[in-house]
Amino acid sequence: MSQNHSMFDAMLQEFSGAAKRLDLEPSIWEILTKPMRQIIVSCPVQMDDGSVRVFKGFRVQYSMMLGPCKGGIRFHPGVNLDEVTALAAWMTWKCAIAHIPFGGAKGGVVCDPATLSTREIEALTRRYIAEIVDAIGPEKDIPAPDVNTNAQVMAWVMDTYSMHHGRTVTAVVTGKPVELGGSLGRREATGRGVTIITREAAKHLGLDITKATVAIQGFGNVGSVAAALLTELGAKIVAVTDHGGGVHDPDGLDVAALQRHVDEHRTVAGFPHADPLDGAALFDMDVDVLVPAALGNQITAENAPRIKAKIIVEGANGPTTPEAHARLHKRGVFMIPDILANSGGVTASYFEWVQDRYGYFWTEAEVNDRLERKLCEAFTDVLDTSLSFEVDLRAAAYIVAIRRVAGATRMRGLYA
Repeated sequence: MSQNHSMFDAMLQEFSGAAKRLDLEPSIWEILTKPMRQIIVSCPVQMDDGSVRVFKGFRVQYSMMLGPCKGGIRFHPGVNLDEVTALAAWMTWKCAIAHIPFGGAKGGVVCDPATLSTREIEALTRRYIAEIVDAIGPEKDIPAPDVNTNAQVMAWVMDTYSMHHGRTVTAVVTGKPVELGGSLGRREATGRGVTIITREAAKHLGLDITKATVAIQGFGNVGSVAAALLTELGAKIVAVTDHGGGVHDPDGLDVAALQRHVDEHRTVAGFPHADPLDGAALFDMDVDVLVPAALGNQITAENAPRIKAKIIVEGANGPTTPEAHARLHKRGVFMIPDILANSGGVTASYFEWVQDRYGYFWTEAEVNDRLERKLCEAFTDVLDTSLSFEVDLRAAAYIVAIRRVAGATRMRGLYA
């Protein structure tokens, strides 16, 4: 897809189709298609060589109708306001689908963490949080990890916010280390959710998951966990690609060995127990399930005709363009949208927030059991809506989400 394509416009296109089905009144339509707040900040950081660089940061709070905003922070060279706004909107719909009391937000800093030292990343994180500190909080906006951020970065977020408020505030952020109020099972939750949704989709379609073949784009937190858990279910992971290249084995990859290779080499490329695979060729694979779990705008009108998968489970945010989705749906591909497929992460984040506020923590088995129930309920809601409205799952997911957020908007009314 062209870099000029607006991710927010793509979100609006999906929103409009669902909103028309609901016959949404113009006033609610107007409110739900505008971000509540967009924050742009400059973050000066002293680098290791003594020089000062100023990084641009964003935080977009899209909606608070269902509760405080929730959304990750990403560090990436391609971060821009349009992307962050679209992701904040998707978080709004994702939280509504998962039926958790959060609105949607997203944040990001334009940087390349691979070129920064650990100290520089810490300094950047703390300055960015200091710039938006008045806009976030346990009852305002709760950040989380996203692309190129992790539990350590969230620990710095929590500490910076706590220093500004003179007390330890664990509930300001999720995805923290367990020792600092993080939840067991949180790191694996998005990939586990992808696995649960894939299993439920296969069950609905009459596909035996124990005999299914799977190709995964991206072997980060989401892709690697999904690969491991799908393998546990009996599925065969035959191809994986990431930023460095790809690997393929028609007999099924040894996912545990692949993970060890990635831990050492930071890419799946060069894995000695499989054939090399060009990244673009992943979409040519004759598989039952395709899991795009990398970045957005990966499945386009150009490569969609080559896709042979029966099920596409969007582990990443916005990996499929509207044009590609339309083509794939027309061909009968069972598309599970990101706002349902990867909602396990925000659901577990909600669990972490609840545990922090109670000061009482659950076992990992309890977290996983609650996640299972929540995601199965969400899948059923979306599937039933799809059948009722005679629409695909993406439109159905938006219908479920919009109906819930619109209902809250009507009940709350306008403050003037």
